Amino acid sequence: MITLTPAELKEIHAYLHEYIHTEEAQSMKTFCQHGTVSTYDHVMNVVRLSYFLNKKFRLGADTKSLVTGSFLHDFYLYDWHEEGDGSHRLHGFTHPERALHNASRLFDLNHRERAIIRQHMWPLTLRAVPSCRESVIVCLSDKIISAFETLFQRG
Repeated sequence: MITLTPAELKEIHAYLHEYIHTEEAQSMKTFCQHGTVSTYDHVMNVVRLSYFLNKKFRLGADTKSLVTGSFLHDFYLYDWHEEGDGSHRLHGFTHPERALHNASRLFDLNHRERAIIRQHMWPLTLRAVPSCRESVIVCLSDKIISAFETLFQRG
């Protein structure tokens, strides 16, 4: 979909080093997101697109916050396709707060990273309007990646 240089990928992984190796982050590889794509692969796709858009269009977002927030935006840590207690039907509305709770419990997040996680589902979450450029970029990137995964990466 997008091509980043080895140096750009190295920069992304340097920002994510403390996050991607945790047991919780690795567990995202076991949860289905869209089609055949895991939650982990989904967030990495959003990371790469967000990073690319910021650099390509010189949007001026804080790169560390952008990369960190985009990686943690779906840090809810469950498979939303499983019915369980029925809460899966409200997943789109509720998972940003769950992701923020999980991420805040494990990591020290700045205000932009918290905003990205909380606001990435706008306009579905009407009151969580993107409040910084990083949040707008991730919100847009998430919609683009989700549509691509849903339409073209099916089993």
